[in-house]
Amino acid sequence: MSERGIEIHIADWHTDKDSLALIRRQVFIEEQNVPEELEWDAFDDSSIHVLVILKDQPIACARLKPDGQIGRMAVLAAYRNKGTGSRMLEFILRKAAETKLKDVYLHAQETAISFYEKHGFIAVGDIFYEANIPHREMLKKVDL
Repeated sequence: MSERGIEIHIADWHTDKDSLALIRRQVFIEEQNVPEELEWDAFDDSSIHVLVILKDQPIACARLKPDGQIGRMAVLAAYRNKGTGSRMLEFILRKAAETKLKDVYLHAQETAISFYEKHGFIAVGDIFYEANIPHREMLKKVDL
């Protein structure tokens, strides 16, 4: 997908790891103080990764785990509130449909719940903490 200079594509964890890690490190580890040992896990090898590029610079990323969990969704600060996250999420949802997932879910930071609600996700359960950040689980049926 390419529009107004933005490219959104499936990334390979092994060949695009530096770009993906750069974004996740900046957003989660540096900005949100997520402990580094919590950021990297075994799911990076088995997930579908999405990378957003603007003028040859990585600006956002996310991953879709085989069980349908969308996670590690991160947009660099300078590109937030400009539609980048929405376009990336729509791209991931199309990929979920292509892989025949019926449902997807995510752990939304409390501050991002309204963003996901705009995309049809429904919050379920109580607030819980991941890396000392309040989250809620959110679910969505995939439009096939």
